[in-house]
Amino acid sequence: MLQVRNIEKYYGSTNNVTKALDRVSFDVADGEFIAMMGASGSGKTTLLNCISTIDTVSAGDILLDGENIAELPASGLARFRRERLGFVFQDFNLLDTLTVEENIGLALVLNHVDSGEVKHRVEEAAQRLGIEDILAKFPYQISGGQKQRAACARAMVAGQSLLLADEPTGALDSKASKNLLEIMVRMNQEMKSTILMVTHDAYSASYAGRVLFLKDGRLFNELLRGERSRHVFYHEILDVLALLGGDISDVF
Repeated sequence: MLQVRNIEKYYGSTNNVTKALDRVSFDVADGEFIAMMGASGSGKTTLLNCISTIDTVSAGDILLDGENIAELPASGLARFRRERLGFVFQDFNLLDTLTVEENIGLALVLNHVDSGEVKHRVEEAAQRLGIEDILAKFPYQISGGQKQRAACARAMVAGQSLLLADEPTGALDSKASKNLLEIMVRMNQEMKSTILMVTHDAYSASYAGRVLFLKDGRLFNELLRGERSRHVFYHEILDVLALLGGDISDVF
């Protein structure tokens, strides 16, 4: 589904250049759940931003279903994001002036989907995620865990190709985090959603099927869970994080 090929990202001026990504390459198969980890400044969020077209690469290619994202014209980026990408971010990004139902269905409305179909899809997604009873409420009236479930519903409702999650549990308590991660696993397994998640948290990463580790803008290592239990996988992730060195407090 996703092919990242030798991408580089530079910031700064001629006399003061920072290389945030250094020839990063990897593939994401259809239906995979992948976590990306690394200390602060490792490039993981920059990488996600480039894949999401929020930022642009300085060199290299990013192909989604064979289409080169890096070459999309500015005029087509907004439509591309609405139709192909789903987003779940730490601060939820829900609009306080819209109800939960309206927030979930916003991308469908912008894509001129029939109102009856919008309502059907929103109610179906809400039922899957257990938030059908809060559809009429506004974001400021619900809990953080409910907001993140609404964000997941918004991400899945339009049938986008790829779900991108940036620290999705960062603003949640431990119980809400566990609930959200279990929801993401169900989305991956039952609805075949392809998920790429940036996280600093080994516990969150242990829910994924593969973990990519970045260091100084390069891929440092990767782990495949395979048939191992999540508990065993969690401790293997901790071992790799210890090898990363640097400020370990940033990645635990």
